[in-house]
Amino acid sequence: GYDTLTDKGTVVALSDEETLTDAIATDEEAKDGVLVVLDRTPFYAESGGQAGDAGAVENGDGLFLVGQTSKTAGGVFLHSGVMQKGLLCAGDTVTAKVDRIGRAATMRNHTAAHLLQAALRRVLGDHVEQAGQLVTSSRMRFDFTHFSALTGDELRKVEGLVNLWIM
Repeated sequence: GYDTLTDKGTVVALSDEETLTDAIATDEEAKDGVLVVLDRTPFYAESGGQAGDAGAVENGDGLFLVGQTSKTAGGVFLHSGVMQKGLLCAGDTVTAKVDRIGRAATMRNHTAAHLLQAALRRVLGDHVEQAGQLVTSSRMRFDFTHFSALTGDELRKVEGLVNLWIM
């Protein structure tokens, strides 16, 4: 689940540049464009505009750096990134570690989106609905429905409410 940042798992599948393979090794340099599927993972997959987790998958000598986690329509979690060093094989037991700082930053920005929606509804009215969002560790974008652009006064009121709630 997402309550843990580290978990043991087994490599179910590997892909190197869109080709399924039994093993991925680094020769002279790191390999980019690698996908790893595990039987279980602590990583959050991109969903609803929120970015997936980053982190690492390790098996002793092998180090795979996860840059992004996504999920297929069938619910399979895809860890994409760079094979940094060593060897990773299908069937290997690995330790999957989520980047704690990145996860916490994304969670804060997700909370900010909820606060922003509540403030917009209070200032503009209950008709305000979320029309999309992007939440990453470094930023949050919140799209919403309303009859017109925010006035300067409305913007100050929304900012004031969100800041008050945070404090």
